[in-house]
Amino acid sequence: MTTIAFPRVTRQLQAVRLLGDDALREAQALRYQVFNGEYGAQLQGSEAGLDSDEFDAYCSHIGVRDSGSGELVATTRLLDNQTARGLGRFYSENEFNLQGLAKLEGPILEIGRTCVHPAYRNGATIAVLWAELAEVLNQGGYRYLMGCASIPMRDGGVQAQAIMQRLRELHLSTELLHACPKNPLPALALPDNVIAETPALLKAYMRLGAKICGEPCWDPDFQVADLFILLKRDELCPRYARHFKAAV
Repeated sequence: MTTIAFPRVTRQLQAVRLLGDDALREAQALRYQVFNGEYGAQLQGSEAGLDSDEFDAYCSHIGVRDSGSGELVATTRLLDNQTARGLGRFYSENEFNLQGLAKLEGPILEIGRTCVHPAYRNGATIAVLWAELAEVLNQGGYRYLMGCASIPMRDGGVQAQAIMQRLRELHLSTELLHACPKNPLPALALPDNVIAETPALLKAYMRLGAKICGEPCWDPDFQVADLFILLKRDELCPRYARHFKAAV
């Protein structure tokens, strides 16, 4: 029997600022591919194969490209507190009443719509995206990073409830901000033997030192349970702060 050794594919990943309408549409197309294709989300702009909403035009967008193919393989969008004030709210306030938000001292950056192409879901891609986020944090002097992290609800909420049991013990804090969900998850009795894998992005936030600021919100359009996370820049976990370069 002959064994054929295939060469390892080395990908060159590059962080990018997504500027202009064409780049924004790339991000919206990737978001549609992930959110609709994997989660079955009901999205605005779906008739054009895009995920778009009224916040996109007011956010800055960053991403990661595969330099070899030119394909956009990860993206997220960022909304700062001054722009949110002009809009009248942060995106997260669609889902949560954020008690204590006005008392946070220092500039705030909201992160959202983060997604990674399924073939690129690894630490290297997230590290490149994090490094570009660090540049934005540096340039704006932001003290807090906040936003929503999602858990799929295709199983009726079993995974979300099981993950929340662990997070309440290790990562729940309402000291600075209390996020009250406008559409809480329904109560669900869990069997003792439930094993639930924490989504990679949520796990990455926890490793950075982010806190969960309350119970999750059920988002029926995206078919997910959203957790509100808050990361104080000067409390970044030292082990993972290298992803944020000079941001600490």
